[in-house]
Amino acid sequence: MNFDLDDTQQEIRSLAADVFGRLATTSRLEAVDATPERFDRELWAELARVGLLGVAVPEQYDGLGLGMVELSLVCTQLGRAVAPVPYVATACAALVVAAHGAEEQRGQWLPRIASGDAVIAVAPPQSTVALRVDGGTLNGEVIGVPWAHVADRVLLPAHDRLWLLDPASDGVTVARGETTAREIALDLRLDAASAEPVGDAAAAGWLHDRWLTAWAGVQAGVTEAALRLTADYTSGREQFGKPLSTFQGVALKAADAYVDARVIAASALQAAWVLDSGMDAEPAVMAAAWWAAEGGQHCVHITQHLHGGMGADVTYPVHRYFLWGTQIELLVGGGSSLLAELGDALAERPDAGDNLVLT
Repeated sequence: MNFDLDDTQQEIRSLAADVFGRLATTSRLEAVDATPERFDRELWAELARVGLLGVAVPEQYDGLGLGMVELSLVCTQLGRAVAPVPYVATACAALVVAAHGAEEQRGQWLPRIASGDAVIAVAPPQSTVALRVDGGTLNGEVIGVPWAHVADRVLLPAHDRLWLLDPASDGVTVARGETTAREIALDLRLDAASAEPVGDAAAAGWLHDRWLTAWAGVQAGVTEAALRLTADYTSGREQFGKPLSTFQGVALKAADAYVDARVIAASALQAAWVLDSGMDAEPAVMAAAWWAAEGGQHCVHITQHLHGGMGADVTYPVHRYFLWGTQIELLVGGGSSLLAELGDALAERPDAGDNLVLT
């Protein structure tokens, strides 16, 4: 594939870097941490104003009508900033509603998403294992849905279908919790709760590929920023009259983290490109997800470790990248599970290695 970005993609990346760089500062992150919602609504409004909430929304619904590559570039800047906004969930929901939703659903939700007026949370697939579909209603439990507390709807994968659920509707009982990355998440108990189907049986798998790819893009930004912090810290901190970065053990560990970060970025962008191209994307998506999980947690553990005692100081920003990197590993499914799924996919497609980045 060609990793050079075209003019539009470069503009999207630069615009996202500017918005997150201006508004997702350390002081603002700390201020948002102290709020009950932990949601930076000012940043959300600015993302809407400049059009970045509409990257995945077709032009006829007031969006930019772009693809997964552009969305992945925004996600990478989100990860660099570890910004407290539900961008990945809402953007993925917009993608699936645009591609698989009924016309009424598109008209209801897509303009509101592009304008920043609507938030849609997405339940990770592993959180809905105890969910049953009885006729047109949902019963059971959904565990740990990030951003459901501010969501107008929650998109639930259940029984190979997608469902839009109003978390404030009858039959829904919520319990508030917290994720590894300190986001607010809700446990939902559903008792004959009404939900609206989205698309057919193909929609759930279609969403899952884009969900994994978007989070791989975020992990690319998380690891890149954590590595930059570590390079600055170890270059400025001295031991025995020399910068830490000149010690062989530090340099080798940092080099390992650099390789992780670069391959995560390459595999995430490759998966997004393959999805946009319409080719068989499963091997590339699973490879990107595996790198986001395995390489991501490896990288943030190294960068945390190289900060020594500063890594345990919650007033220093590197801990945020450690928490985000760990949570992304959990959201995409964990390295061992993803590797098993990837092996199954390759066994079924002996020529799929052409679209794969593993080493």
